[in-house]
Amino acid sequence: MDLFEYQGKQLFARYGIPVSDGAPVTTVPEAVEVADRIGYPVVVKAQVQVGGRGKAGGIKLAANSDEAKAHAEAILGMDIKGHVVKVVWIERASDIAEEYYASFTLDRGAKLHLGMLSAQGGVEIEQVAEENPDAIARIHVDPVDGLTEAQCREWVAAAKLNPAATEGAVEILLRLYRAYTEGDADLVEINPLILTPDGRVHALDAKVTLDDNATFRHPDYVDYDATQVRDAREEFAHQQGLQYVGLEGSVGVIANGAGLAMSTVDIVNQVGGSPANFLDIGGGANADVMAGALGVIVSDPNVRSIFINIFGGITKGEEVANGIVQALDRVQIDAPIVIRLDGTNADEGRKILEPRLSDRLQLQPTMLDAARKAVELAGGVPK
Repeated sequence: MDLFEYQGKQLFARYGIPVSDGAPVTTVPEAVEVADRIGYPVVVKAQVQVGGRGKAGGIKLAANSDEAKAHAEAILGMDIKGHVVKVVWIERASDIAEEYYASFTLDRGAKLHLGMLSAQGGVEIEQVAEENPDAIARIHVDPVDGLTEAQCREWVAAAKLNPAATEGAVEILLRLYRAYTEGDADLVEINPLILTPDGRVHALDAKVTLDDNATFRHPDYVDYDATQVRDAREEFAHQQGLQYVGLEGSVGVIANGAGLAMSTVDIVNQVGGSPANFLDIGGGANADVMAGALGVIVSDPNVRSIFINIFGGITKGEEVANGIVQALDRVQIDAPIVIRLDGTNADEGRKILEPRLSDRLQLQPTMLDAARKAVELAGGVPK
């Protein structure tokens, strides 16, 4: 789950990370009331999950009530790269002496947490990495051992932050690591982390991605889920309990397991097609799950063929096949379907599917063959 800036700041505040005083609002009167309460100058910030807010006019400084009102009126309802602003964050403006960057995420290759810190904040970290990679100080943290204050001090020194920021930065980094681990986050990022003229360090922005598989440990995360931005397809899939990401192509993809689903999306691209989605049905492929998945796929008018890619492990091939057959009787499907079924009891599963096979429902022996056929049926040219 990707949080809005204001939600990320609220999460940070739980862990004692200093953030600017502010509040989210959805109406112009609320914006003025909050601005008057926290004191001017204030910043009126569009809450959208996309970069480039400032360039689009979504971040404005207000020196008084009239300006706060005018900016809120202009920003609420604004379209920023296809994202309509429904919430603005009103916060007390901060004096800035220096801007830094700090984040934690998972380094899957190293199987360790990765912290990144740079004295060059306020710009995209990808830009810093490309133009001056030495400006980023990296640290790997073993999740068993955790992050120590001594490690943080060495890390801050390696990043060449202003010595005046050392104590504040160390304290925030330790708390940011706690927010990352205890909050079950995939990413926590502060950009910029600022040093004020009077020597205080605090978070001026917040970017947070939470692992939605851990929501059972955080009942309050349901509030974050309710504000997630999803298109109609993604919302339908979410209601079905399916892991789905909408794309722009014409080949609908259904697979069991996130890794296989990603590989399926990749191979459709490799053979000259364009996937319409990523859809992982997980370990279950019974009739209810398969019907839900097919219903989501056919709700996308751009889908011209469907590629069902199943590798049976714990879920047996005949169970998958029965699920597909029953689902086909429950969902109106106009697009042709290509199935690749392999793994445990795959032969039994294929026998169950055979009586239903036709030009509109095909079995292919390999993942590559199936991808080529699905792309061909979607109107592409097989390679």
